[in-house]
Amino acid sequence: MLKIDPHQFIVDYGLYACIQCGKCTGGCPMVVKTSLNPRNLIYRIIVAGDGFDIEGREELWDCTTCSTCASRCPKLVNPMEAVIGLRSAFVEKGKIHSNVKVALESTFRHGNPLTMLREERSAWAENLELKPMQPGVDYLYYAGCTPSYDPRVQKVSKSIVKLMNKAEVNFGYLGNDENCCGSEVRRLGEAGLFEMMVEDNQEVFKEFGVTKMFTTSPHCMNAYLKDYPQNGLQVSHYTQVLANIIKGIDGGIQKSSDLFSGKVEATVTYHDPCYLGKHNGIFDPPRDVLASIPGVNLVEMDRSREKSLCCEGGGGRMWLEGTNPNIRLAQIRVKEALETRAEILATACPFCLLTLEEAVKHLNVEDKIRVMDVAEIAEQAL
Repeated sequence: MLKIDPHQFIVDYGLYACIQCGKCTGGCPMVVKTSLNPRNLIYRIIVAGDGFDIEGREELWDCTTCSTCASRCPKLVNPMEAVIGLRSAFVEKGKIHSNVKVALESTFRHGNPLTMLREERSAWAENLELKPMQPGVDYLYYAGCTPSYDPRVQKVSKSIVKLMNKAEVNFGYLGNDENCCGSEVRRLGEAGLFEMMVEDNQEVFKEFGVTKMFTTSPHCMNAYLKDYPQNGLQVSHYTQVLANIIKGIDGGIQKSSDLFSGKVEATVTYHDPCYLGKHNGIFDPPRDVLASIPGVNLVEMDRSREKSLCCEGGGGRMWLEGTNPNIRLAQIRVKEALETRAEILATACPFCLLTLEEAVKHLNVEDKIRVMDVAEIAEQAL
């Protein structure tokens, strides 16, 4: 049996505040395809008595940590964090999916969950105008694991570098000294490994004099903003920095016409990543960037901003593909994008980019719509 102490767990996660209204379950995007039921889970923990057995509760791994449940709770209970806490019990006993085990071991050994060598982390940046991070440089560009190693997402990292260079932003890069932020490690329940990542990264940031950074991934941004001790570190998503540049707030560019010299003649619809939108309330900067690109016609899907449908890539789901045979949420999202008649489905998250692009291929609609990161679209107009 795999039990937790329900009394302490209830206190730790504030579950007594739950009024069983069901808004968490009603809003959860995964309930349409799995047995995940946040309201029922909380109820069972509260009435468990001396021990709550989570043996066999595989639905805990279906949670994408999109935060829809937390954002809708009228009593400010966070079922998502409770699920992460329950996952920790599985991890402590070693009862986890083999893919998750490989990802966690790789993060410990190589500083990334992708089983790639640490010394190859900066290979994507060869032949780019990208200076090393050092004291006195305004920003650290934290590329992240997937943008450093995945060939598709490397294109996004390169676009960001070219955009920031054109805007005369004073930024640097850690190269092979960059380490995983640990966002998915924490959400998979490996609290001990996450704490190790925090300590290691904080030491590196201190050594290189990092005071401000921008990230490729909203997951990395969220981790550094909310999961790390704050110590005065200012963290932004790259779309926030770009939006400020276009408004003349940051960088050497004074107006968007100085940044963009070309056009992108296309109708674009934007998918809000959960960790940028629901988790951090950043909805306008990506849209501001897209709207400023000459030729772009920005249209909205019915479910956008706070109502955006999760792509199903977060919460470790990127390493659990295939564990649930039903339709992926990203396929539903692509169908919603097609309804807008947009030619490009834009996003600003590596996980969203990969899941949505895979969904386009699965649905065989590559001739109707393509998936691009905001940075890729913006680079085309430089």
